[in-house]
Amino acid sequence: MTKTCSQYEDLCKRVIDEGVWIDNDRTGKRCLTVINADLEYDVSDNEFPLVTTRKAFWKSAIAEMLGYLRGYDNAADFRNLGTKTWDANANLNLAWLNNPHRKDVDDMGRVYGVQGRAWAKPDGGFVDQYKKIVDNLSKGIDDRGEIMSFYNVGEFHMGCLRPCMYSHHFSLLGGTLYLNSTQRSCDVPLGLVFNQIQVAWLLQITAHITGLKAGKAFHKIVNAHIYEDQLDLMKEQVNREPYSAPKLIINPNIKSLEDLETWVTVEDFEVIDYRHHEPIKYPFAV
Repeated sequence: MTKTCSQYEDLCKRVIDEGVWIDNDRTGKRCLTVINADLEYDVSDNEFPLVTTRKAFWKSAIAEMLGYLRGYDNAADFRNLGTKTWDANANLNLAWLNNPHRKDVDDMGRVYGVQGRAWAKPDGGFVDQYKKIVDNLSKGIDDRGEIMSFYNVGEFHMGCLRPCMYSHHFSLLGGTLYLNSTQRSCDVPLGLVFNQIQVAWLLQITAHITGLKAGKAFHKIVNAHIYEDQLDLMKEQVNREPYSAPKLIINPNIKSLEDLETWVTVEDFEVIDYRHHEPIKYPFAV
């Protein structure tokens, strides 16, 4: 058993044992909550932080992050990549359905990747945060501000959901690339399974296209919670013994950000040595 494969279950047990019941206004559900959790993924050793105590659908998680890096704002585009993760928030969120900024079916508004690739400047035009990071890192430059932020407070009203994992800060030391990702809110049974995949993948793919060695990814979670209707299932899951972490293989033909923007799909990634327990279907809170 490795650290990567046990730290998820350790956090789940902590929420169960130490969590405080909180009423969540957005979902209308109660959840057990703890404040502050720090996870670490050793990407340098190609340990892919894929949960093993239940089957995790890693392709969907990568597809979602790939959609962010493309700046997508429509759930249909995410579906075309292979994930339905935005269907509910784009089409079933009542507050968003009544929002005058919503354009049409599947519209997500100015969330996540839109901010990462086209942050609106108050004096006109847009800032492409991720391209700036890739351009700098490809030249061996780290200006201590290689940060991609999705948290644009001034445009919350123009999107269907505030970002949960909202900041990705890359750091370069001696040819090795590191990543610090910060998440304000985390549905541990569902969201974290996706989010830890995405943090590790973002570091690995960014190192890959900039010609750098991937180091460690540090994942900060501020508010970690388990919803009341997920609790019994989670108690079952944490009693399962974790297996060793699998590894992620990237198509070597991927060379650049332009490749990610144009032809790359989830089929260009392969997970090997993934041993897991039976799936568990957790309820999702819209």
